[in-house]
Amino acid sequence: MSEEPINPAQVKAKVPTLDQVSSGGVAFRRSSSGIEVALISVGPKERWQLPKGLVDPGETPEQAAVREVREETGIDAELLDKLDTIEYWYVGNKGRRRVRFHKFVHFYLLRYEAGQIGQHNWEVNEAKWVEIGLAKDNLSFKGERLAVEKAEQLINSLPAKA
Repeated sequence: MSEEPINPAQVKAKVPTLDQVSSGGVAFRRSSSGIEVALISVGPKERWQLPKGLVDPGETPEQAAVREVREETGIDAELLDKLDTIEYWYVGNKGRRRVRFHKFVHFYLLRYEAGQIGQHNWEVNEAKWVEIGLAKDNLSFKGERLAVEKAEQLINSLPAKA
């Protein structure tokens, strides 16, 4: 009895797929130089991005956005409006297994209320206020640049807070 040769393409182990939901936001303030947004630097290559993180069990995306902005920048901010939800896929580890993640990130517009930027948690290399035009140029991800563009339009339509 002869055996059929094994085709390597048929042997590929199936990688499980998991949904993952994060939330974050464009936290802004008005200053003498115009509108500034809070950006964070993460990772060894100092990638600039918006503050965001996983939505915890029992937490709404809105609550997570406010919490993540506080943890990753050191500031308290008031949630004003939903900006966008971006979606993408990536492969990573969950425990000791490789997993394909279907990621959803909810972005919100948040107005600065109090706190010192830079009083962030250990996950962040640096947090700083950046003029909104420069922020768009410095962000590493297209979806986040689009969220900042939407935020800028919304901010320009808001009355200045007394």
